[in-house]
Amino acid sequence: MRLARYPTTTPKSYAENSIRSYLRIVGQFQEYCGKRLDRLGPDDLRGYHTYLLEERKVAVPTVVQHVAAIGFLYSKTLKRRDMKEDLPYPRNYRRRLPVVLSPEEAMRLIDSARNLFHRAMLMTLYSCGLRQAELCRIKVSDVDSQRMMIRIVQGKGNVDREVR
Repeated sequence: MRLARYPTTTPKSYAENSIRSYLRIVGQFQEYCGKRLDRLGPDDLRGYHTYLLEERKVAVPTVVQHVAAIGFLYSKTLKRRDMKEDLPYPRNYRRRLPVVLSPEEAMRLIDSARNLFHRAMLMTLYSCGLRQAELCRIKVSDVDSQRMMIRIVQGKGNVDREVR
């Protein structure tokens, strides 16, 4: 993967994981096409989209992430806003509500933890509705045992919040 020759544009609002994912996706796109990214056209974009859906059989939300990453590359990094029109989003993309565990399922999940540390992690994730990255960044100083709250610093979208 040789992406070093292209200028990088990473706005502050993008999370580290998003940046890493976008770089990985652009690398896969370049590998698939076998040409320099600034020399690709609409046919290459459509071919890659078809390859993802039909040959690799990836899920629609994954294809949407690929389209977003490639769109960022062309619109922000390469300043080729004309290519944005040629980025096809899958037609049947619908956001679905997540599956909510029943109390019994949640208890089975928590009880399956192999040690106290993992049990505490699962209980905190489930009871506070945290994301994995948010849980990993919690420090002892973020726990307010008097008010029974946990302060989440720089959560998704770099937003701070408090959870019970």
